[in-house]
Amino acid sequence: MSWTVDQPIVSLKNVHKSFGDLEVLKGVSLDVMKGEVICIIGPSGSGKSTLIRCINALNDIQKGSITVEGQEVQKPDLDKLELRKKVGMVFQQYNLFPHKTAIENVMMAPLLVLKQDTEEVEKRARLLIKKVRLEGKEDSYPGELSGGQQQRVAIARSLAMNPDVMLFDEVTAALDPETVKEVLVTIKELAADGMTCILVTHEMGFAREVADHIYFTDRGIIVEHGSPKTFFDEAKDPRTKEFLSQIL
Repeated sequence: MSWTVDQPIVSLKNVHKSFGDLEVLKGVSLDVMKGEVICIIGPSGSGKSTLIRCINALNDIQKGSITVEGQEVQKPDLDKLELRKKVGMVFQQYNLFPHKTAIENVMMAPLLVLKQDTEEVEKRARLLIKKVRLEGKEDSYPGELSGGQQQRVAIARSLAMNPDVMLFDEVTAALDPETVKEVLVTIKELAADGMTCILVTHEMGFAREVADHIYFTDRGIIVEHGSPKTFFDEAKDPRTKEFLSQIL
């Protein structure tokens, strides 16, 4: 199926996902257009992380449809490598190789997976490290970097595959408060550059500032969604109102 930019770059239709007897997603549908920033918020256990892991085929679904650039993600013969070239993902844990420097971590996938030229890969890696404001830290090992710096290396590493969509799963949850801001600034700059971003986050101020659209999930369904202004100022569903009253 061919895809054009006037169609959703990511589309979920009636997605159901269970782990054993526990139904985590109960018919979730959402569309993301190219260049949009989508924030998914909600209480713990509401299905947020599972939802974005399904987009990247890290979790299979039992029912429904997920497409990325018109390609069905859940088909049996899916080339997961091709999908993950298009869809980068940054996790709560940085998952950097401790015995590799920052620049080596960023260079690994393009060299080993994409088999790209070393000189070109290094040039791009240096530009990406500069983009995430870590110039001068190229030769530092993860153990020599703060949590926020390690997370920014993880973002650069994901960008090294040149994805069309970036997924962020609670990427500031494990960070000290003083390092949260530097990671959020990096994501904000990516969004400003036009990267399509889907974020699971509990940073409400950030969501209000950067999101084009906010989705509130609870107990496996999307309860309410809208623009930041509509969502935060004019929430209608009692569950949304209760959640916002607890965190704002």
